[in-house]
Amino acid sequence: MIAITYQRYGSPEVLRLERIERPHPSELGEGEVLVRVMAAGVNPLDWHFMRGTPYFLRLMTGVRRPKETRLGRDFAGVIEEVGPHVDGLRAGDEVYGAARGSFAEYAIAHHDKIAAKPANLGFEEAAAAPIAGLTALQALRDAGKVQAGETVLVNGASGGVGSFAVQIAKASGARVTAVCGGWNAELVRSLGADQVIDYSKEDFAKRGDDGRRFDLLVDCVGNRKLGDCRRVLARRGRYVAVAGPEGRIAGPLFRMIQMFVVAPFISQRLPSLLASLNRPDLEALTALIEEGKVTPAVERRYDLDQVPAAIRYLETGHARGKTVIRIGDET
Repeated sequence: MIAITYQRYGSPEVLRLERIERPHPSELGEGEVLVRVMAAGVNPLDWHFMRGTPYFLRLMTGVRRPKETRLGRDFAGVIEEVGPHVDGLRAGDEVYGAARGSFAEYAIAHHDKIAAKPANLGFEEAAAAPIAGLTALQALRDAGKVQAGETVLVNGASGGVGSFAVQIAKASGARVTAVCGGWNAELVRSLGADQVIDYSKEDFAKRGDDGRRFDLLVDCVGNRKLGDCRRVLARRGRYVAVAGPEGRIAGPLFRMIQMFVVAPFISQRLPSLLASLNRPDLEALTALIEEGKVTPAVERRYDLDQVPAAIRYLETGHARGKTVIRIGDET
């Protein structure tokens, strides 16, 4: 089979399109399935693994070189083989979720991290949803405790997680203000944003100076100081950090530590978010998609041999919505 591999950390140039041996059904452990990948989603997680940054990540992925030489997590595809003790899934089922090394024709996934593909989506749209969609869902529902009638500010609303956050907040009955570049205003309005702040013309933090405050801020960028973000929150408002300041050593870990230190001394709440990909939440996301309340915003599609270009584009920080990799033939 054909797959994207990498043997060392670095820029997209370290990625190789190679022919490797297809996983054999005998390799499946308990609860695992072999899937034929039809499409894969590209996430910041992928380029963090590729570059091995922030450096503390290498304690898990390999200090000098990557332990796992396959890249990619999000996918949508068809189950080929089912291992022992797999619940509710069988060969031929169309599924989506997370797999090990999804930038390939075949990959192995655990049954707890996949669910039936939304019936109203093709494979490419479905592959865009798992990590970004569940991160947004858990940020709003679990960490942010969003309620109908509340005001929600989404910073980075046109990105992968942000585009889902706008839609899920609206589906929850909130009034949504989206922060993005003016060139993306039409997109976020089409996703349900009630108001758009063009960050190139207005500093969203200054809205707090004239009393326009929000019940919840979902920060998908992490490019502002914590104090700036708190300025736009109501007295009992909540700040959920989906992303933190970039850095080669600690990255977003510094923002998490800062929030932990400050939280006991302020009336606003700074809940932590540790997003996890699991079947119950995938099924909750599926319900929102099939009800027409959430639709993946796919901007660009690349072929498998173009994964380096796809990741290079994502690293610019100006990607709109989601980027997906076409692998299988949907027909």
